[in-house]
This record gives sequence, C-alpha cells and structure tokens, in this order.
Amino acid sequence: MRAARIERKTRETDIKLSIDLDGSGKSKVVIPLGFMSHMFDLLIKNSLFDLEIDAKGDLYVDEHHIVEDMGIVLGEAFSKALVDKKGITRFGTAILPMDEVLALVSIDISGRPLLAFDAKFDREKVGDLATELVYDFFSGFSQGAKVTLHIKLLTQGRNDHHRIEAIFKAFGRALRQAAAIDQRVEDIPSTKGVI
Repeated sequence: MRAARIERKTRETDIKLSIDLDGSGKSKVVIPLGFMSHMFDLLIKNSLFDLEIDAKGDLYVDEHHIVEDMGIVLGEAFSKALVDKKGITRFGTAILPMDEVLALVSIDISGRPLLAFDAKFDREKVGDLATELVYDFFSGFSQGAKVTLHIKLLTQGRNDHHRIEAIFKAFGRALRQAAAIDQRVEDIPSTKGVI
C-alpha cells in the first residue's frame, strides 16, 4: 500500500495529512481558508489520491505560514508514500484548460527540488488567499517532495480564479501520472539507480 501520514506542528501551524496514492479521489479537507479548501478538492479529484488534511495556523498574522506548510507537508507525504520509488512512471505532464486559461504542469520525481513558476496574477487576493502564496505552496511542495516542478500558464486568460484552478487541476493530473506504476519498470526509473 502506497500511503503515508505526516504531522507537522510548529509555533505557526499544526497540520495533519494522510495520503493514499492508489485511492479513488476520496477527501476530507479541513482548512480555515475557503479558497485553499476548494483547490485541495480539485487537486484530489484530479489526482485520484485519497487525502485527508486538517490544518490550523496563525491566520491572525496572515495566510503565508499555513499555505507554505501545507505544501511542505503534502510534498513530504507524497514522497514517503512512494516508498522506494521502484516501478513508478517518474515523469508526469498535464496541459489543462479552464475556460479561457490553459495551464501546463510538468513534474519529475527526481530527488532534486526545483520550482520553475511562470504565472502572473492581476488581483492581490482570490477569496481569502493572497495570490502571491500560490508560488509559496508549490515551492513548499517541491522542497518537501524533492521533485522538479514546472508550472506555466500557456494562455493567461483574464480571471485569476481560473488561472489558479487550472494550475491545481493540472498539478493533480501530473502527480497522478508521475506516481503511476508502470508494469514494465521493475526498478528505480533512473540510470543512476537512485532517485
């Protein structure tokens, strides 16, 4: 079973997250930010992972700590659930439309954390989320999972909600593809022999 549970408790946040990579898209999301709850629902629906998250944070300061830490915890749980990474596809890419927006997300489960992020937002906030924190969430994920992650809006469109939604949906699809087991691959998918 490719599943993991991670708990992260700091002076700023308290996050519990469990993930099953071979699930069917079941979720239980308890996040004090409505927009991030919506994004997690989209991520789970498109990844088909089973995921539960219960996140609390110092929102009296702002949303930064909880959003970044949710990315870190999701990344750590994803990496732990991959176990030894034998037989995985390793690479995943999704190009996904959301009305007038077209987003590309590509991931390499490489062992090398890197985020290349090419998306701009017009509004300071969407719902209760500062748009600048979208970068921080994915940076946290890349660091926690030790993956190379490229995110690019191919068509900017006009609506920040659509831009962020397209990114999260494509992210879910790319994760699902990269984590999938390829029956033809018997070992770690790297000429180095390690990831």
